[in-house]
Amino acid sequence: MSVIALHPKQQPEANGAPATILTPSQSPVSAPAPLALSLRGITKRFGDKTVLDGIDLDIPQGQFVAVIGKSGCGKSTLLRILAGLDSPTSGTLTVAGGNASERRSRIMFQEPRLLPWARIGRNVEVGLTGIAKGEVARDLSLQILQEVGLADRAEEWPSVLSGGQKQRVALARALVAHPFILALDEPLGALDALTRIEMQQLLERIWQQQHFTAVLVTHDVAEAVALADRVVVIDEGRIALDLAIPLARPRRHGSAETARLEGQILDRLFGRG
Repeated sequence: MSVIALHPKQQPEANGAPATILTPSQSPVSAPAPLALSLRGITKRFGDKTVLDGIDLDIPQGQFVAVIGKSGCGKSTLLRILAGLDSPTSGTLTVAGGNASERRSRIMFQEPRLLPWARIGRNVEVGLTGIAKGEVARDLSLQILQEVGLADRAEEWPSVLSGGQKQRVALARALVAHPFILALDEPLGALDALTRIEMQQLLERIWQQQHFTAVLVTHDVAEAVALADRVVVIDEGRIALDLAIPLARPRRHGSAETARLEGQILDRLFGRG
């Protein structure tokens, strides 16, 4: 286990009981999955502003977690801390894995952020920097492009791709190194509705194949319920709701079960009920 502790004497009190961890595949008597991430008392301040306020959160290995909340609630800051792009002001973050390879994390943003001067295959190889190069990197790039349906576009330039295709390349770049943790910062937010559903299905399929731990930040409640094993609602820097999504996969958009869960999340977001 790798532990990062900052100012332990300044850690705030835990904000309520520890989160209940459930996945659709778990029965009441099954052994819990080992943890990928454990956060205790995570606080983040920017000057006088407290963005995260004593977050306690356990995420089992291989779980798909969606983090949702209103703009400015702290969800993207939480994601950056989980991905290792930022450090908390105080609190403890524990990451499973005995070496750097096992703890490898990648992040995918709303914008594809492709290199316009590099062909598509080379853009994917960027995800292997410091891991593989040459023919090995080329072969791995083509393999993951095959997974996202773009193997025949490897020698083309990013400028000729549609928005959805560019996000497929960005997903391939994030996954080519088989990360332990994949952080997703609203990666589908700029896509049209049909392309977004298609990308959700692609992301779910690859997650089921690679078994990485996924943490998705989104404003879209329907997307959270469609993809996640569990939805965490952040409100004013604290966990306001931690809800298991016990639905079989693949999930049907617009079903009564998904609508009920979406309504429960929306009620908490808007203080209804």
